[in-house]
Parts: sequence; C-alpha cells; structure tokens
Amino acid sequence: MHLLAIAVIGVVVGGLLGLFGVGGSSFATPLLSLAGLSGFAAIASPLPATIPAALAGARQYARCGAVDSDVARWSLIGGVPATIVGALLSRLVGGSALLVASGLVLGAVGIRVLLPISAANLSAGTVRRHQPMFIITVAAAVGLVTGLLANGGGFLLVPAYLLLLGLSMRSASGTSLLVVAALTVPTLITHWALGHIDWPAAAVFALGSVPASWIVSRQAQRVHTQHLQRAFGVLLVAFSIWFVIYRLYVK
Repeated sequence: MHLLAIAVIGVVVGGLLGLFGVGGSSFATPLLSLAGLSGFAAIASPLPATIPAALAGARQYARCGAVDSDVARWSLIGGVPATIVGALLSRLVGGSALLVASGLVLGAVGIRVLLPISAANLSAGTVRRHQPMFIITVAAAVGLVTGLLANGGGFLLVPAYLLLLGLSMRSASGTSLLVVAALTVPTLITHWALGHIDWPAAAVFALGSVPASWIVSRQAQRVHTQHLQRAFGVLLVAFSIWFVIYRLYVK
C-alpha cells in the first residue's frame, strides 16, 4: 500500500506538471511526506522523475510554439550554478523546516498569480524579455531556492515568467518545463551525493509521473490560457493553506 500510494502521488504530480509546468517536488514533497517518507527523502526522491516528466511535457508545448527558447537559454545560464549552491546549503536547514517553507512559498506565489496583471506590467515584461541580465538574475534567485528546497523550480519560474516577463500562462508553462528539466540535473546530482534520495520510492514515483505528464500536457493545449492561470493560482493557495496547517498543527 505504501508503494501504491507513492505511484498514485506520481500520477497526480505528473498531471500537474504537464498542465501548469509546475508540480515536481513542490507538490510531491508534502504528499510524499504524508505517505511516510522522511523529510529529506520526501524532498529529494521526486527529482529523478522530474527530468523525463518535464521533458515529456515540454515537447508537447514546443510543438504548439509555447516555448520561448531565448528566455529558457538565459534562465539556464543564471539558474544552473545557483541550484548547486542552494542544494549544498540545504544540509544546514532541517528537513521539517524545508517542508513548511515549501508550503509557505506556494501560498505567497499563488496569491500573486491570482491578482490582475496590468497592461503596463505586460508591456514592461516584453521589454525585460530582451534584457539577458535581468533574466539571468531572476533565474539565479529561483535556482538558489530550487536547490535549497530540492525543487525543479517551476513553482517559481511560472509566476516569474507571467509577472516579470509578460509571457502568457501557456508559454510560461512550456518554457518552465524545459528549464525545469535542466535545473533538476545539478540538484539531483547534489542531493544524490548527499544521500537524500530514496531510490525505490523514486522509481515507483516515476512510473506514475512520467506518463501522466505526457498525457496531460497534450490536453492542456486545448484549455484557455486565462483559465489555466486562474486555476494555477487557486491550486497553489489552497494546497499551501492545507499543507502548512497540517504540518504545524496536525502532524
């Protein structure tokens, strides 16, 4: 039953990854902790599946022209080194503290996504998309948190692309998936070296998440981008409230 629960969690998380370009460790971590994995194992074990699941989703978005390759390239230049630093720093913070932190970050991001994005912000975002140093700086900040929380980074990249670079929800999701696949590599290697990954759990999780991401990402192309954005924000806020309350007052 323990492995079955992990497989089901993999399906759910893979579906979220394919739909929103986010959902790797950000959702898998709290769910796997509820399934019985220890703090660091719940944080790091989804990482091996994140790479193929994100690539499967990114391929579907790319076929529809919903991946900004320039933004992805500059994001990787800033994000990859920062993820290594963040992953190395994670040993200085307790696993339980990281779990609560991941829930709080999800809530804050979700609230901002639900707020209207003005025409002025969209126009400014279009200008910023042609400023490599701005993108590199944002990606470095995301990469640091990504490594610290052992997360693919999508839960911060998608809002950053929406709010700071003026991408549509669909383009933000597709671009995020491509970047997440690459950012996960150094994070995975670092946490593997630190011994944080439960490999049997990681394998079962991957069996559910990879095909789910591929299937759902195909269907996501049919959903209106504004509906995707609203659903994304609601999901982040609702899940954050539930999980933080659970970790602090129930578990």
